[in-house]
Amino acid sequence: MTGGLLVAGTTSDAGKSVLTAGICRWLRRNGVKVAPFKAQNMSNNSVVVVDARGRGGEIGRAQAMQAAASGVAPDVRFNPVLLKPGSDRSSQVVLLGEAVDTVTAANFHSLRPRLAEAVFDTFADLRAEYDVVVCEGAGSPTEINLRRGDFVNMGLARHAGLPVVVVGDIDRGGVFAALFGTVALLSPEDQALVSGFVVNKFRGDLGLLQPGLDMITSVTGRPVYGVLPWQVDLWLDAEDSLAYGRVLGRPAAPQGEEWLRVAVVRLPRVSNATDAEALAAEPGVRVRLTVEPAELADADLVVLPGSKSTVADLAWLRETGLAGAVTAHARAGRPVLGICGGFQMLGRAIHDDVESRRGTVPGLGLLPVEVTFGERKTLAQSGGTAFGAVPVRGYEIHHGCVSWSDPELAPLITYTDGRGEGAAAGAVFGTHWHGAFESDEFRRRFLVEVARLAGRRGFRVAEGTSFAAARERTLDLLGDMVEEHLDTTALWRLVEEGAPAGLPVLPPGPPPSP
Repeated sequence: MTGGLLVAGTTSDAGKSVLTAGICRWLRRNGVKVAPFKAQNMSNNSVVVVDARGRGGEIGRAQAMQAAASGVAPDVRFNPVLLKPGSDRSSQVVLLGEAVDTVTAANFHSLRPRLAEAVFDTFADLRAEYDVVVCEGAGSPTEINLRRGDFVNMGLARHAGLPVVVVGDIDRGGVFAALFGTVALLSPEDQALVSGFVVNKFRGDLGLLQPGLDMITSVTGRPVYGVLPWQVDLWLDAEDSLAYGRVLGRPAAPQGEEWLRVAVVRLPRVSNATDAEALAAEPGVRVRLTVEPAELADADLVVLPGSKSTVADLAWLRETGLAGAVTAHARAGRPVLGICGGFQMLGRAIHDDVESRRGTVPGLGLLPVEVTFGERKTLAQSGGTAFGAVPVRGYEIHHGCVSWSDPELAPLITYTDGRGEGAAAGAVFGTHWHGAFESDEFRRRFLVEVARLAGRRGFRVAEGTSFAAARERTLDLLGDMVEEHLDTTALWRLVEEGAPAGLPVLPPGPPPSP
C-alpha cells in the first residue's frame, strides 16, 4: 500500500488532529507503515523530540501524539514549520525543529517561499520512507485570503496529488453549511481533490441526522464517510480547545476521603498548558483552567503554566488581580507551582532583552531566584531524580536562565549529572521541565506533598495510575472510532487510488484574484 491523504477541517478545532491520529492508528493496526504530517502548525503546545538519526528540535504536540498513534518515534519532519505566537501580531518561526525567525503577518509572505520549499522536500522524503503519510491541514482549506502561496492545505494537496477529506464539528452548529461552503469557495482544481466528508462530535439519534447526510451528498456529489460520536474521554493532548473555567478530563473518585483541587491560570499566551493533564489523570484531583482570582482562593494548588511571552503575561496577571491572588495563596502557606514561564514569574526579577525587550521587570518575589533571557533557546530532553531517588523525565524549551545565591534554596529536581533544576521553597515550587508530571511516581510524590501543605489529610494517591497507559487508551479509542464509525473501505481506496475522477464543481468558486 502506498499513498497519502489530507484531513482538512471546516474550522480550527473541528477534529482534524484526532481524526488524523485515529486514521494513523487504524492503518498501523492493518500493518501499514504510516507517518503523520502537518506542514505548518500554529501552536504554543510543542514538544522536544530526538529522532533515530539524532536530529532534535520542536514540533507541535499534536504531531507527537499522532506519531505515537502510528507506532513511530516523533520526528521533526512530521511538523516542518511551527509558528509559536508571541502576541496577536507576531510569531516565532520554527523550521525543522529550530527557531529561525520572528515574523509578523505583514512580512510573513517574504519567508513563505523558503518554508514551502522545506515543506515539499520534507514531504517527499517521508513519502519515500513510509507506505502512507496522513496529513493534517491547518484551520480551514477555504481561507480565500491566504490561498495564494498556501503550502499547508490545498497547496499541499495540489502539489502532491492528495485526496482530501473535510471534517466538520456538528456540535458547533451549521455543519452542513460549513461543509458545502468549504467546497464551493474553492477553485475547480482544488475542488477536484475534495473527496468527501466526516461529521464529528455527534450526539443523539443518527436516524434524525441521516436526511442531512443524504442531502449534503446529493448537493455536493461527495459522500459522507461517517459520523464520529461525541466522546468525553478525548481530552488528552488538547491543542485548541482549552476554555476558561473548564475542568480537565473526567476526574475519577478520590481514593481517600478528600479531593485535591487544582487551579491552573489560563494565561493569554499560555504555552504547554497540557502539562496539567497529567495531574488531571490522577483520581481525586480536580483540575480547572481559570482566569478568575476568586477561583484561586479555594484551590489547594495554584499552577502558573508556561508562557510564550513571560513578561507580557506577568503584566496581565497584575492587571487582572491574579498576581495578588497567587501571592496571597503562597503567603498563606498554600502550594503554588510554576512551570517554565510560570516558574520565571515566581522569581524576584526577570532580565529580558530578548523576548519582550523590556529590560529588568520585577517578578512576583515568591522564589529567591532571578531569570536572565538569552538569545539561544534551550531545547533538551532531560532526566533526573526528585524527592530523594524518585526518577523523573521531561523536556525543556526556554530562553530564560535561572540563577540564585541563597545557599538554603533547594532544587526541585536533580539532573542525572548532579546539577540542580528548578526550586522549592516552603510551599512554592518551580521547574523549567515540561512533561515532568507524566512520570507517575514523581507526580504522586508531588501530590502527596501538596496535600500535606494544603491540609488535605484525607487525600490519597492511587498507586496504579499510569499516564502513559491513559494516553495509549486514548489512541486506541481513536482507532476504534475510525474502524466502527467510518467507511474504512472507502478510505482505503482513497489512500491507494487518490481522489475519484469526475467530482462535480460547485459554484460560485473563489472570488477573482486581486
